[in-house]
Amino acid sequence: MSIDTDTELWVRRFHPAPEQPYRLVCLPHAGGTASAFFSFSQALSAHADVLAIQYPGRQDRRHEPALTVTQELVDGIHQALRPWADRPLVLFGHSMGAVLGFELARRMEAENEPPLGLIVSGRRAPHMPRPDSVHTKGDDALIAEIRQLAGTDPGVLADEEIVRMVLPAIRADFKAIETYRYQPDPGRDRALSCPLSVLTGESDPRVSLHEAMEWREHTSGNFTFRSFPGGHFYLTPQQDAVTRAIADDLAALGQERFDTAVG
Repeated sequence: MSIDTDTELWVRRFHPAPEQPYRLVCLPHAGGTASAFFSFSQALSAHADVLAIQYPGRQDRRHEPALTVTQELVDGIHQALRPWADRPLVLFGHSMGAVLGFELARRMEAENEPPLGLIVSGRRAPHMPRPDSVHTKGDDALIAEIRQLAGTDPGVLADEEIVRMVLPAIRADFKAIETYRYQPDPGRDRALSCPLSVLTGESDPRVSLHEAMEWREHTSGNFTFRSFPGGHFYLTPQQDAVTRAIADDLAALGQERFDTAVG
């Protein structure tokens, strides 16, 4: 497989599993990095060839401007994944990554290259916007929001030099997700036809169980819902349970694909 430079910028493959029939594309949360999925990649390499997406403006891409519009992120990810689409893709996104996965799945279906399935985590359904504006506030308010969500090591936030380095990307991501507005497809009852699985934390301060369950309105395919103990970043302490759930989803998607092929 020939991978161009632009694709290498976006896609990380920590534990290559070329023998697996599917590729799982992992999309990070706001302020997140591809490396957040390193241990997930390791745990799931027995079930899929795992790819993690690296957004511009962080880690080895810190010298690039971070993108502030969700559709621009989707454009870049979509283009970068083309060389990897020789096998069925399953999309998995957490928080902001859930919205990016959803819009990416819509784009793929519109181009007659649908994903095998979409797994979303830690995000309310797209048609339920919340008037957030953290990205317009000062650094202290942004840091307070990050602390509330408990997704960043407190030691990192206490290091002023590191904070100065990461805040621009975090602010850009917050702007992208806070200004995102779902636009229905004219003439379609459901945005997607692929299977959709939802994972959420039972005590997530940003997503109620009802808001997470509302994702069922966005697919005409099979719908699965699971909740786990924990808050917005429940998937870190619940990693074993979450990776088992994703592995189960991959198995079910594979069976569904087989049944469709022989039906």
